[in-house]
Amino acid sequence: MILRALRPFAVARIPIRCKPIPTFRSRPCYRTLVSAAQVQFGQPIHETHPHLIAPGDLTPGIPALEYHYRRAALAEKLPKNSMAILAANGLKYKSGAVFYEYHQDPNFFYLTGFNEPDALAIIEKGSSPVEYTFHLHLRAKDPKSELWDGARSGLQAAQDIFNADEARDIASSATTSTLRDLIASAKEVYTDIGTDVGRRSSVAKLVQGKGTGVEGFQSLLASSTVRPLRPLMNDLRTIKSSSELTNLRRAGAISGEVLTAAMSRPQTSEAQLWADLSYGYRSAGLDGEAYVPVVAGGKNGLSIHYTRNDALLRDGGTVLVDAGGAYGGYIADITRVFPVNGRFSEAQRELYAMVLGVQKKVIALCRESSGTSLDGLHSTTESLLTSGLKDLGFDISSSGLDVLFPHHVGHFIGLDVHDAPGYPRTGKLKEGMCVTVEPGIYVPDDERWPKDFRGLAVRVEDSVVVGEKAEEVLTGSAIKEVDEIEGLRA
Repeated sequence: MILRALRPFAVARIPIRCKPIPTFRSRPCYRTLVSAAQVQFGQPIHETHPHLIAPGDLTPGIPALEYHYRRAALAEKLPKNSMAILAANGLKYKSGAVFYEYHQDPNFFYLTGFNEPDALAIIEKGSSPVEYTFHLHLRAKDPKSELWDGARSGLQAAQDIFNADEARDIASSATTSTLRDLIASAKEVYTDIGTDVGRRSSVAKLVQGKGTGVEGFQSLLASSTVRPLRPLMNDLRTIKSSSELTNLRRAGAISGEVLTAAMSRPQTSEAQLWADLSYGYRSAGLDGEAYVPVVAGGKNGLSIHYTRNDALLRDGGTVLVDAGGAYGGYIADITRVFPVNGRFSEAQRELYAMVLGVQKKVIALCRESSGTSLDGLHSTTESLLTSGLKDLGFDISSSGLDVLFPHHVGHFIGLDVHDAPGYPRTGKLKEGMCVTVEPGIYVPDDERWPKDFRGLAVRVEDSVVVGEKAEEVLTGSAIKEVDEIEGLRA
C-alpha cells in the first residue's frame, strides 16, 4: 500500500467533481463534499445503516482498518514485484432475469469487504516489503441500471469507503489496457481465476481483451508466471482475529438459541422445522441461513447431506438437524438429534449418549497444547466410537466403522462452512483456529447390526475455537444433554 493508512478509513463524507492533488494521487480533494448518508451504495455502510454497521466498521463487526491489515499480510507473503488478482463472484440466475441471493467469493470478501458482483481486486506489491497498491475495478454508477438492480457503490466509493488506491470502471476498455500493463510488469501473478478453485468467480464482463470471460482473462496471463493464490489465502484465514471471533460467537450463540427454541416446540414436518429455524435466525438479528440445512426425520438422517426437508416427522422417531446462521458473513455449524415426541426410546438414548460422550472428549482436545491435528482428532474419534459401539453390541469387523461413521470428524469454519478449503488436516491445531467436532453413527437398516438400533442416525456437532490451553465452544447455547432435551417438553 502507498501509505494510504494515513487517510481515515470508511470516511463519512464523499468528495465529488474534484480532481485529485497531483503530488499524491490517492488523496481526495474535499473542495466539494456531500454527506455519505445522502448517497446510495451497493451495500450497507455506517452512514446509511448505523443500525447494522458500527462507526469505523466496513462490514458488520469488522473494522475498515482490519481489511487493510489483511491485504498487507497477503502482500507480505507475495514475492517482490508480483501481484494477486481476485474476481468477485458473479450473480447467478435461476432462469431469465430471476436471480439467486448474491454471495460474494469468500477470499475476495476477506480482503476487500466489497459485496458486489463484477469486480476485480488487485494487490500489487513493488520492491518494498511493506508497501502495496490496492486496485479495485468495479461497476461505475449507472442510474439506468440502478433503477432496476439497485444501487452500486461506484468509483468514488471504491477509494473513499473501500480504501482502494486505484479505482476503475470494470466495463471500460481502458481498464483492460491497464490490467494488461499491470500483469506484464509483474514477475509472478497469484490468482485462482479460471481454475476449479475459482469456479464460482465470474469474469464475464471483467475484461474486454481477446475472447470473453475466463478465456479473455487467461489470454492476458499468457506470458506470465502464474501461481495459485489459495494456499496463501488459507494461511491467512485459518487463524481468526478478535473481530472475526466476535462475529463467530454471535452467530454461534444466536444459532444455538434458535435451535433450542425449535426443539422445544412439537413439530409435525421437516418443512415446518426448517421454516422455524430460518425465521428464527433473521428475527434474532443474523443475516440468515449459513447453508441449506439438513432437517432429517428418522431414516432420512442416514443421508449425510439430506436437504429435501419435505417429509413428515413420525411419533417415536428422531430428527437430525444440521443448521446454523451467519453474522457478517461468519457462520455457525451445529448438529443436534432429538426425539419427535420429546422422549428418547431406550435404544435412541443409548446410541445418542455414546456419541455425545465421544464428542465431549474430542472437544476437550481442541487446544494448541494438545499437539494434535484435525486428523489426530479423527483418529481419537474412531477409537472412542469403536469402543462405544462394541459396548452396545455392534460387530464392527470388516470395516464396519467405515460404514457406520463415513465422514471426517471435523473441518475448519469461518466465512465458509468448510473454511480454507484445501488447508491440510495434518497440521497442528493452533490458537485462534475454528473447527467443528461432529462424530456421528448412521446404522443401516439391515441384519448386520443390532435390531433395536437399525435405521437410527445420530450426529452431535459444535463449532469450537482452539485455545492455547482451553477450548471455547461457540454453539453451547444449543442444548445437547439427554435430560435437557427431554426437559424441554416435560
